[in-house]
Amino acid sequence: MTFKDRAVGWGWSAGWAVLKLLPEKAAYGLFDRIADRIWKKRGGGVLQLEANLKRVLGKDVAPEVLAETSRKAMRSAMRYYCEAFRLPVWSRDRIVDSVDISEEDSARLHAAIESDRGIMLALGHSGNYDHAGAWVLQTIKTFTTVAEHLKPESVYKAFYGYRQGLGMEVLPHDGGPSVFGTLARRLRGGGTVCLVSDRDLSASGVPVDFFGETARMAAGPAVLCIQTGAALLPVHLWYPAPGRMGIRVYPEIPVPAEGTRQEKVALMTQGLADAWAEGIAAHPEDWHMLQKFFLSDLDPSRLAKSGAAVDAAKQTEDPSEDER
Repeated sequence: MTFKDRAVGWGWSAGWAVLKLLPEKAAYGLFDRIADRIWKKRGGGVLQLEANLKRVLGKDVAPEVLAETSRKAMRSAMRYYCEAFRLPVWSRDRIVDSVDISEEDSARLHAAIESDRGIMLALGHSGNYDHAGAWVLQTIKTFTTVAEHLKPESVYKAFYGYRQGLGMEVLPHDGGPSVFGTLARRLRGGGTVCLVSDRDLSASGVPVDFFGETARMAAGPAVLCIQTGAALLPVHLWYPAPGRMGIRVYPEIPVPAEGTRQEKVALMTQGLADAWAEGIAAHPEDWHMLQKFFLSDLDPSRLAKSGAAVDAAKQTEDPSEDER
């Protein structure tokens, strides 16, 4: 392990140990100042965030409007990390009472989870999905999710333990075919799966229209629902006010009655994209997309290599028997 990796790991460990002890106002204020400093430096992440937001706000958006939205978006992104450090010590009342969800959306979510079917909650990079997950755990039931294998290893283990500590079943993203098989079994058994699914730049990502441009999104949620009969519900998260989080649960995206497996996956994934686009358009300052997302921003040589991959359509095929 390099010195940089050790330093990063130490920083995350210190965050979980110290920041939960600060008064809430002081903690949020600290992360706002960090966000403002990052934003003022105009690094690559901030510039890419503004390039992404310009698709949402329109190419003719006034520079000052774009700048203010990106500043708020950086504060929103850093708020996620502040709350990640503090969430383990929040009380049940603090978790539950700080969430805003309409009666209609709450009823839709409860009805789906209490049915005999499995349920797939598909989220994007907005708001705080760990807070939303903790709310689901406290008010409805447990669920299974997948965690990206972060670097360095100590940070990955810290996030893995953090989410497990909240009560989630966490599977490693790089766990191979067994991860997909486990998710399928959970859904067939009437369980709940939550996946952050709005960004997939691999060859198996599904092209979708997103704010008038092409992006690639994960095929997994649609594939799993087609194979298991689970309900696919798009979810959008945002911050309606300081200290609060909003949850929007959209109507189920049904499996199309006709078409090939690949066509059904494409239609269902576009349905997810349309729901997330609606949520992002309403709350652009809470979309934390600091990476390249639209295909027009990507290196053409990388796209060509990705498109030529042999397993480009692998996720749309039937799983092997040991995954069933």
